[in-house]
Amino acid sequence: MSRRPLVLALAFALLPATGAHAEDLLQTYQLARGADPQLAAAESSRLITREGAVQARAALLPQIDGGATYNHSRTTGPDTQTQFDQITGEALVITGDSETTRSSRNYGINLNQVLFDFGRFTQVRSQNALARAGDFQLESAGDSLITRTSQAYFNVLIAIESLAAAETQETALKKQFDFASKRLEVGLAPITDVHEARAQFDSARANTIVVRNVLEDAYQAVAEITGQPVRNLKSLPKDFQPSLPAERDADGWVATAIENNPALKAKELQVQSAEADVGTARAGHMPTLYFNGSYGKDAVWGENDFTSTNPPVFNNFPIGSQSKGPSFGVTLNVPIFSGGATQSRVRQALALRDVAVDELEQQKRALDRNTRNAYQTLVAGISEVEARRLAVVSAQSAYDASQVGLEVGTRTVLDVLTNQQNLFRAQLAYAQSRYNFLENRLLLEQAAGTLDIADVQDVNRLLTADAEAQLAPSDIPPK
Repeated sequence: MSRRPLVLALAFALLPATGAHAEDLLQTYQLARGADPQLAAAESSRLITREGAVQARAALLPQIDGGATYNHSRTTGPDTQTQFDQITGEALVITGDSETTRSSRNYGINLNQVLFDFGRFTQVRSQNALARAGDFQLESAGDSLITRTSQAYFNVLIAIESLAAAETQETALKKQFDFASKRLEVGLAPITDVHEARAQFDSARANTIVVRNVLEDAYQAVAEITGQPVRNLKSLPKDFQPSLPAERDADGWVATAIENNPALKAKELQVQSAEADVGTARAGHMPTLYFNGSYGKDAVWGENDFTSTNPPVFNNFPIGSQSKGPSFGVTLNVPIFSGGATQSRVRQALALRDVAVDELEQQKRALDRNTRNAYQTLVAGISEVEARRLAVVSAQSAYDASQVGLEVGTRTVLDVLTNQQNLFRAQLAYAQSRYNFLENRLLLEQAAGTLDIADVQDVNRLLTADAEAQLAPSDIPPK
């Protein structure tokens, strides 16, 4: 766990310096790594759980505190004193006024050390498990950042290709509309062809506007993660050939996921924490034993003044005492009855543990399913990309043939418009299938718990084309 952040830091140190705008997926991820709020929140959450472990451990260590007090008091009031006559020896009771001033000071240091408290020990185990779970949760958040960044990045590339195809379609439909209008003028085409062409052209113009807005929103989605605009993106070349990342079947990927997936490991540790919490609740039935020690010093000083007018008497008595020294002992506390609260906490902790166990089982099953689905989708994606590419070739051939047929009179304008729509949809599906394949490849690595910066670098090496080169200058958002 502790080596992965170091590997990432070294990888980023070797990356070329980037300005405000990323040029490829790797640089976009580098920006996201330093600016994504979700990852920052996950890092803060890990620090919170770590401090919980420190606080639980601190409760087992000596608790030392010191204190000092100072008091001063003054009291007055009537008083009586008994004196003896020096000649006769007779006792005389004298009534007068008394004034007493008293000051006291004490300071000391106290020590409290647990000798046996089962609840304290189980709390340490629980918090340590949560702290380790926090490390895996942060690792899972880092993996999620890779897939979120790549998905946002690929959505921009898909939107760019969609906009390029939409503009191409709009231009072609404009030509068809002009062509139909000219044929109508010379009497070679019915008015319905013109209406069909105009309807398709207007629809294409509206679609171009919508796709342009989708592209701008896709750019904003990347900026949401990176914290700044990202432009000049690299895309897949036209001759991209997908391939599986490793020689491993679905069962192998599932086994790797069960062993390495950080989110699953975090849940397993949360179950361990819940089990320790059950022990903490049961500790309410057990006795506790603590050692107590202190060392202090007390001092008291002052005086008492007695005044009488009949007979005239004035006496002054000093007040003073001082003590210091250590004291120590042990405190045994044996719980007898708490109104049923302790047993209630035990039942509550058992229920919370059962919830954690059930969530762990659900997460295992979901991970098994998602991993198999990601693998099967990746395998099918290889064939899908090739099939989509051939579909584009066929749609282009059909469109070209219908254009020629329209010129010689064997095809109608409606045939050309239909083939143009088919070509647009085929181009869009082909673009989506290529980038979906790359995204599914990263998702499979994420499920298996093996996703890291090397996978981003591998995908990034495939992106060699200038994505925005296929857009008209007016379509490229300002930097």
